Amino acid sequence: MAKAVFCSRIESMGKKINKFIYWTPRMLGIIFVLFLMMFSLDVFEPGLTAQQIAIGLFMHNIPALFLLLILIISWRHEIVGGVFFILAGLLYILFLAINPKFEWYMLSWSVIIAGPAFLIGILFIKNWLKKTPNSSGKRS
Repeated sequence: MAKAVFCSRIESMGKKINKFIYWTPRMLGIIFVLFLMMFSLDVFEPGLTAQQIAIGLFMHNIPALFLLLILIISWRHEIVGGVFFILAGLLYILFLAINPKFEWYMLSWSVIIAGPAFLIGILFIKNWLKKTPNSSGKRS
């Protein structure tokens, strides 16, 4: 009897962890995309026409819209999210490093953008690994 109760508690805890691993990268991905979109608000300046503002918003939001598309695809295919969010973090660091005005202290800034992208990518990969069948043919 005690073993059955213990096993059911462990199984229940495993389901909660699986839900956490499933939802965390998705929610963090939404928050991350919104965070990136927030940086486009600097296009609002006095004297600009509505068309100039719309073009500026679109241009500033191209990376965030791309990550939003990746997030939508990775809702079902976690490996896509894992690979592309990690690549997005690496590309951000690369573009920062090839900037002609690059200074080494600027790498600390990359933690703000690349860090969450790496975390989201790792969580998507962890979720994908949990869903793939292991060598015995059972899903973990």
